[in-house]
Amino acid sequence: MLLKELDAPELERFAPDVRRIVQALHADGHYTPEALRATLQRFPRAGSGTYAKAELTRTYQHLVKTGELALDARVLKCLQRKPMRTISGVAPVTVLTKPYPCPGKCIFCPTDARMPKSYLPDEPGAMRAEQHAFDPYAQTASRIAAFAGNGHATDKIELLILGGTWSSYRRDYQEWFVQRCFDAMNGRDSSCLAEAHAWNQTAQHRNVGLVVETRPDHVHAEEIRWMRALGVTKVQMGAQSLDDNILEQNQRGHTVAQTRAAVTLLRAAGFKVVLHWMPNLLGATPQSDLADFQKLWDDPALQPDEIKIYPCSLLANADLYAYWQRGEYHPYSDETLVELVAACKQLVPRYCRINRVYRDIPAPNIVAGSTCSNLREVVQRQMRAAGQRCLCLRCREVRGNGAAAGDLTLDSLVYPAAQSTEHFLSFNTTDDKLAGYLRLSLPAAAELGLAELEGAAIVREVHVYGAALPLGADGGGHNTAQHSGLGKRLLAAAERIASAHGYARLAVIAAIGTREYYRRAGFELCGTYMLRTLPAATA
Repeated sequence: MLLKELDAPELERFAPDVRRIVQALHADGHYTPEALRATLQRFPRAGSGTYAKAELTRTYQHLVKTGELALDARVLKCLQRKPMRTISGVAPVTVLTKPYPCPGKCIFCPTDARMPKSYLPDEPGAMRAEQHAFDPYAQTASRIAAFAGNGHATDKIELLILGGTWSSYRRDYQEWFVQRCFDAMNGRDSSCLAEAHAWNQTAQHRNVGLVVETRPDHVHAEEIRWMRALGVTKVQMGAQSLDDNILEQNQRGHTVAQTRAAVTLLRAAGFKVVLHWMPNLLGATPQSDLADFQKLWDDPALQPDEIKIYPCSLLANADLYAYWQRGEYHPYSDETLVELVAACKQLVPRYCRINRVYRDIPAPNIVAGSTCSNLREVVQRQMRAAGQRCLCLRCREVRGNGAAAGDLTLDSLVYPAAQSTEHFLSFNTTDDKLAGYLRLSLPAAAELGLAELEGAAIVREVHVYGAALPLGADGGGHNTAQHSGLGKRLLAAAERIASAHGYARLAVIAAIGTREYYRRAGFELCGTYMLRTLPAATA
């Protein structure tokens, strides 16, 4: 864990009281916020008041690191601040690239010379990036330190590189940027990206997912090979609309056909695909938006694994502002937007995760239209009142409720894609909560120039839910999906299915920091994928 915020004298001074607090929690056997508050009152800090969670967390981590106390996931969870940040099993670290010209001319995008295209300087992530002069090492190290200081496990890092169109940046900048992010996770400087990758396979802060964002018209076979060389495992793309007329009116600069082709290529290479979709664009209506959203799931060439719903916000520094001034554009009201998003959520299939339903744009920037930053909460409340339910992954994940591995049922959802058959394997609780899942793709031939994928079924994602635990931790004896063998059981099920369908090999688009996990499961590195030869299916 990173311990930069407290120096050695502070750690030494706090240590005796922290030992007593932790021992009292152990003795009482209660690890709740109420128990912690009562314990803190019994052991006040010298002078006046009680210890802050951050002070307790950093000192506890120090005592664990020195071997004076044993790591107990229950204690760490009790001391955590903002526990929802890692409730999905990983610590998401978001960094932004430097301001750079974007190939797009979208009329809804804000323009600010201080930021990458489409970002505003007072957005939280953008503010952090600017504070660190968009330096990848500083941004990554700072976010890991913040997670650790708040009591979160930082062994498994999902790195999200945002900012404009990633594929439009110079490749030497891309390589340097990724290398420096890995240097921050590794805690030491490397001489090249290959060395940074090699170190991260056994590092303390391992990369379990690398995400970039780009445009559909920038995705082709060569770009896919380059992204794999960088270690990318997930790609976000702005589809925005599935109507060519709407795309043209908003000067998006690509077609629906290009979006379909990009998704098909990415899926063939094993990437997880996240699409951005924007209701309330110029020329759209609530009725046309709902019909447009349905196309995402009806079209086998789309069907994203995750989706971000970003209602169009009217900003003064976007070209759309002039259309509004002329009376040619009409933002939706809060009531209309809530009804639309609620209807959309009921269309999302069980294999997809809705990451967001509203972009976190500070309200003062929005000229007209909705400023409902808690739109998801409002929508969920209305759906509950109407007896409606969203079945997306985010709404069904077990989160902090725990899940005993023996009480789970393995389900398989099969659906056809443009050039593959997709199997979504999931472990579910008796009340239909999701403990873990695997995305298996049984592909047809694809011209990607990736010899390692020839004749192989592809595991595109393995994810086990529950609060993020340190590598090797067992959850303190409590029911938790993490580190309970669900990943191995999902892989075994995927192997059986792939073998039964005649595939000779099983490939995994493994993030750099997960390669050791797959090696222990019998996979070997081949190119940029982990592969395992499958036994021939028996009659």
